[in-house]
Amino acid sequence: MTDGVMSSGDLGNTPYVIVGTYLMLLLALGILGYRKRQGESEEDYFLAGRNQGWVVSSLTIMATFFSSFALLGAPGMVYRDGIVFALFSLNVPVAGVAIYVFGSRIRRIGRERGCLTPADMIVDHYGSPVGLRLLVALVGLLYAVPYVVIQIQAGGILSQQLFPGQDAFDTGACLLALITMVYVAVGGMRSVAWTDVLQGGLLVAGMLLAGTAVVAVLGGPGPFFAAVAKLPAKSLSAPGTTGRWTPELLFTASLFASLGSMIQPAQWMRFYAARSNDVLRRSALIFAAVLTLCFFFGVMLVGLGGQVLYPLVDAAGAYRTTDAGAILPNLAVGQTPGEFDQILVVVLKNHLPDLLGPAGVVLATLILVAIMAAAMSTADSNLHALSALITHDVYDQFVRPQASQRERTWVGRALIAAVTVLALVLVLVGRRSASNPLGMIVILGLLAISFSTQLLPMTVDMLYLRRGTRRGAIAGLITGLLMIFALSPFWSMVAGETFGGLLGSMKKMIDIGAWGLLFNTIVFAAVSWRDAHNPDAVAGTRSQVES
Repeated sequence: MTDGVMSSGDLGNTPYVIVGTYLMLLLALGILGYRKRQGESEEDYFLAGRNQGWVVSSLTIMATFFSSFALLGAPGMVYRDGIVFALFSLNVPVAGVAIYVFGSRIRRIGRERGCLTPADMIVDHYGSPVGLRLLVALVGLLYAVPYVVIQIQAGGILSQQLFPGQDAFDTGACLLALITMVYVAVGGMRSVAWTDVLQGGLLVAGMLLAGTAVVAVLGGPGPFFAAVAKLPAKSLSAPGTTGRWTPELLFTASLFASLGSMIQPAQWMRFYAARSNDVLRRSALIFAAVLTLCFFFGVMLVGLGGQVLYPLVDAAGAYRTTDAGAILPNLAVGQTPGEFDQILVVVLKNHLPDLLGPAGVVLATLILVAIMAAAMSTADSNLHALSALITHDVYDQFVRPQASQRERTWVGRALIAAVTVLALVLVLVGRRSASNPLGMIVILGLLAISFSTQLLPMTVDMLYLRRGTRRGAIAGLITGLLMIFALSPFWSMVAGETFGGLLGSMKKMIDIGAWGLLFNTIVFAAVSWRDAHNPDAVAGTRSQVES
């Protein structure tokens, strides 16, 4: 060990055995899902026959929601910004309420009308077979690709820490992408759900074990909290170390991240796949109780303990920063701002073996496999959902409406492979970029969620209000997506500093997804109101969803 950093081989051969066994088990579940299929229908491949019980539904919803965002990104953000980001856990009970409120209605209407994707229900309500279908598919693409990217990125980070070799990151990213692609393509929703049961159990256990381990490393609860109390004042107050998380920004990010995560295509399709409304209501309660506990006693403890073990300030109280002023992690954790995400891996690998001996090696590896499970469970869900969106909403509707059920499922499999390769290329290219455009996992994850949040006005109107119109829905959704693009890093890549001052000020006020939602809702309501007062212009464009 040098300067607190262990060599990459310090965990010995244990990671090879445990990770290898885990990956083989996933492939076995993928094959079992294929053997249990009921024909080659789209409904069976994409929705597992709409017959999932509460155990499978609970764990697959949890596994899809909690990804490497939770087990790498969130601890990294608490490590960087301090206790203020722990309040982000408020998004978990809100997400549970969203499952309870939206899930049962979406499931019932979807079953009655034979809906396969979110666009099916939205198009049926607003009467827009082309415009809205393509826009909703685009939202799914904008959400799913970044989320698959950050899961593959997590695989690379874990591999880099677990296994020796200069190419460990690339090898780990490729392996995670390949294994995930194979079992999703082979077994469809059934394989995804069954592997999510395994992965969901692992991620819950991993989060709680990680929090317990960090407290144990620091000598127990008393010494842990005494050490945390001595952290720099910025780490123990809002807006945090970097000054980013003002109360209004944190509130909007927490609120809309939860809602956006619950109406993104992969979760929407899990509502369709549930056996009954009671299954979803029970899943909502389990989700809110278990994951809130995991966040407070896992994520928060790891991030704060990480600041104690690997301080961000030197003896004089100064932070390491880049030339641009961005705060850097401790040298033992990483060299760039994007490497705050490694804090959990570094703490476990560097301290558990010393604390517990061989048992610590096994425990550290199991927790790291839980992180891999979290990454793969979200990657598989989003790959599967994106395949359904492009196959059903684009290929079936506009390319080959006459395609057989068997052809459609094979097109879905090909799309899973194509999107996986695209995401892998983005990860590898981004890693080699001097200014990695992918950034930290949480930042990229919140950007992806901001896109899916733009489905919220239509969802609320369709399920409860039923006052919107086709043109209002299209205009609002386009406005929201354009607003997010303008506030995202992509705008500066395309337009330079045009409106940079205004956009920068807006990003500091509230979450960019909230800005998109605000303009989306205003335009949706205004255009729908105008159409309501000019019924001849929109006659026949909207059907009503039964209450």
